[in-house]
Amino acid sequence: MRQQPSRTHILKKLLPRTAKAPAALIMPYFVVEGKGVKNPVVSMPGVCQLSVDLLVKEVAAAKKLGMAAVILFGVPALKDLAATAAYDAEGIVQQAVRAIKKAVPGILVITDVCLCAYTSHGHCGIIREGAHRLKGAFSLAELIDLEKTLASLAATALSHVEAGADMVAPSAMMRGQVKAIRKILDKNGFLHIPIMGYSAKFASSFYGPFRDAAGSAPKFGDRRAYQLDPASAPRALAQVRADIREGADIVMVKPALAYLDIIRRVKDGFDRPLAAYNVSGEYAMVKAAAHHGWIDEKKMVPEILNGIRRAGADIIITYHACDMARWMKERT
Repeated sequence: MRQQPSRTHILKKLLPRTAKAPAALIMPYFVVEGKGVKNPVVSMPGVCQLSVDLLVKEVAAAKKLGMAAVILFGVPALKDLAATAAYDAEGIVQQAVRAIKKAVPGILVITDVCLCAYTSHGHCGIIREGAHRLKGAFSLAELIDLEKTLASLAATALSHVEAGADMVAPSAMMRGQVKAIRKILDKNGFLHIPIMGYSAKFASSFYGPFRDAAGSAPKFGDRRAYQLDPASAPRALAQVRADIREGADIVMVKPALAYLDIIRRVKDGFDRPLAAYNVSGEYAMVKAAAHHGWIDEKKMVPEILNGIRRAGADIIITYHACDMARWMKERT
């Protein structure tokens, strides 16, 4: 039996000695069913939903630019109340992982683990019966069946790893999600697979373009019941602490630009590699301003990414990743 790489080995590949290397950037991709599909995301210029065949070519190009990893988001054709497509062995992310690992050896494939793109209602968990009739603010307990949700998230993570994923990134912000995923991975012999927790994920207004790309906007209510209050730093730090206690190998702050103070506080307060997600709304604002000639994109993007690094991020997930890596090559 071939010896599996350790979690430390995988993390070292993702954490280059110089934070300015392209390997410190992770490019997100949205994968859809079909063949030859390239659907531009109008609110995110330069970003497309891609079918597996075209995705493989994009990932190969990203590797040539020096990137060590990509992160995948699935956009399934079918959605239901139980998010069954999320953990289907023949689901769209599972197909994509297998294809990338076969065609682009050596690149790390990280998968987002959430249910919002797979549920017919667009929430990140399995909702309780009658929850759609709730009005106004509601609690996590009122909205989400946590036991069923954790089981589904764990099953989804396992299916991604069985397909060949090198790391899973639970983003649903459900209590106990890291623990549930660590438990099922270890039980099935995947002790070497790291978990990147979306630990401090805020209920942000910067996610709109992503929801266009992933088709994941909630059909009722919002996600304040389980995502963090943008005004609450103590709660964010407590959530990071909880994820580490449950077994997260990497923790994350999302979004990045409006939360640089949180990035710094997490970096100073916890002994874990730190990722920051430079999210869709942040990306879209730069692209829109550049389109109108109001800013110099090639100067602004490095300034933004350097600011996120200075705040303490070891890894940056950003839709600018390929452009940034290309510009870095041009300067050498």
